Amino acid sequence: MTPSPQSDAPKPVSPALAPYVNDTRFFGHPRGLSTLFMTEMWERFSYYGLRPLLVLFMAAALNEGGFGLDRTQASAIVGIYAASVYLASLPGGWIADRWLGLRRAILIGAALITSGHLAIGVSGFAGARGKIFFFLGLALIVLGTGLLKPNISAIVGDLYPEGGARRDAGFSIFYMGINVGAFLGQLVTGFLGEAIGWHWGFGAAGVGMLFGFLWFWLRAKDTLGPIGEDIVRDPDPAVQAKREQGVKTATYAGLGLFALVFVLAALGVVQINPQVVGQYMTFVLVGLAVAFFATVLIAGGLNTDEKKRVGVIFVLFVFAAIFWGAFEQAPTSLNLFAKDFTDRSIFGWEMPATWFQSVNSFFIIVLAPVFAGLWVWMAKRNIELSSPAKFALGLAMAGVGFALMIGAANKVVASGGTLLVSPWWLIGSYFFQTVGELCLSPVGLSSMTKLSPRQYVGQMMGIWFLAASVGNLVAGLVGGHVDPTNLQQTPTVFIGTTIALAIATGVLLALVVPIRRMMQGVK
Repeated sequence: MTPSPQSDAPKPVSPALAPYVNDTRFFGHPRGLSTLFMTEMWERFSYYGLRPLLVLFMAAALNEGGFGLDRTQASAIVGIYAASVYLASLPGGWIADRWLGLRRAILIGAALITSGHLAIGVSGFAGARGKIFFFLGLALIVLGTGLLKPNISAIVGDLYPEGGARRDAGFSIFYMGINVGAFLGQLVTGFLGEAIGWHWGFGAAGVGMLFGFLWFWLRAKDTLGPIGEDIVRDPDPAVQAKREQGVKTATYAGLGLFALVFVLAALGVVQINPQVVGQYMTFVLVGLAVAFFATVLIAGGLNTDEKKRVGVIFVLFVFAAIFWGAFEQAPTSLNLFAKDFTDRSIFGWEMPATWFQSVNSFFIIVLAPVFAGLWVWMAKRNIELSSPAKFALGLAMAGVGFALMIGAANKVVASGGTLLVSPWWLIGSYFFQTVGELCLSPVGLSSMTKLSPRQYVGQMMGIWFLAASVGNLVAGLVGGHVDPTNLQQTPTVFIGTTIALAIATGVLLALVVPIRRMMQGVK
C-alpha cells in the first residue's frame, strides 16, 4: 500500500537493504548507482550509436550500400522504431512488476538487445535477405529495450527510499551516464559508418551493448543486493499464481502476434507504408495512454491522494510528449540539416554529419553535475522549483533552440540551397535543447518514482517512456521534410516546432500552482 501524505516521512530501511541504500562510496551515492550508470551507459552507446545512422543508411542509394528509400519513408521508419522502443517500456514495466522482477527483466532485456545488434551486423553479409536480418535486429532491440529501460530507472529510484533532492541528484548522475554512452557511441559509430562502411558502425554499437550486458550480469549481485529481485505479491498465493499466469499468457500471446506480423511482412504478404503506419500509431498511442490512466484512476484501488498524484503524472506525460516531439528531431530533421546544409569542413577534412548528434551529449556531460548541484543548493535555501516549473523551463529552452534553426533555414532558402551555414547554428540549438532536457528529463524520471503508487511504479516508468514514444513518432513523421529538393519545407518544420513549444510553455506555467497543490506531501 502506498503511504498517505502524513506518512511520507523517511521510513526505517530494512536490515537487508540498509548496506546498499545507505552506502555513499560512489561520489556520495550508493555503489549500486555505479552499476546502473555503467549498464545504461553502454546500452545508450549502442542505441544512440545506431540511431543516427539509420536515416542516412536507409536513404542512401543502393550503390552507396543503403536501401535507397525516400527521405520521408526513412524518417518515418526511424520514428516508428524509436517510438516502439519506448512503447515497449509499458508492457516491459508491467511484466517486471507482475512476473520477472526488475533485475531479471533488465538482464533478459540486455541479452535481447545484444542479439538484435548481432542480427543487424549480420545483415550486411546476408545478401538479398539482408533487409530481413536488419529489421529483425530492430525488432529484437525494441523488445529488449522495453524490458531494460523502465526497470533500470525504477531501480535507481529504489536506491533512494528517503526521496528528496538527493534522489534528483542521483537521477542527474545516472542521466550523465546515459549521455557519456550517447556521446561516445555517436562519435565511434558515426565515423565508422560514414567513413568506412555502414555495417562497421552497426557492429561497433553491438559490441558496446555486449559490454553493458556483461557488466550488469557480473556486478548486480554485489552492489544491489536484494534490490529489484522480487515483486509486490498478493497475500493469497492462489491469487498471486493466477496473476502471474495471466501475465505469462498475455506475454506469450503478444510475442506470437508480433512474430506473425513480422513473418508476413518479411514474406511480402503484408505491405507496410511507414508514413501511414506512423500516423495511425500516433492516435493509438495517445488513446492507449488515456485508457491506461482512466483504468488506474477508476479501477486501480487508489485512495484520493494517490489519484491526485496519478493526475499529476498524466499532466507531466502530456507536456513531456510535446517536448520529445521537438527534441527527438535530432536523428531526422537536424541530422539531415547537418548533412545537406551545414559546413562540416575542418582544414579540408569533412566531419561526419552524425557527429553533430554528440553535441547534445557533450553538453549534458558538462552541465549535468552543475544542474545536480543546483537543485540541491536551491533546496537547502528553500527556493526549489517544483517539477512542473522545471518542465515549463525545459519547454521554453527547447523553443529557443528551434527558433535559432529558423534563422539558419531561412539563410539556406535565401541562397537557393547553395549556402552551407555555420555549424554554430546547430551547436547553439543543441545547447538550448540540452538546457531544456536537463530541466525536464531527469526531473521527470525522478517524479515518476516519487508520485507513482508502489504497485504501479514499473508501469508508471513505462508511461514516462510512452511520452517519449509519442514524441519520437511525431518527430519521425515531420523530420523527413528537410530535403534539398524542397527547400521551403525546412523553415516550416522549425517554425511549427517553435510555436508548439511556446504554446505548451504558456499553458504549463498557468498550471504550476494547482499542480503543486496536488503534489503536497511529495518530496
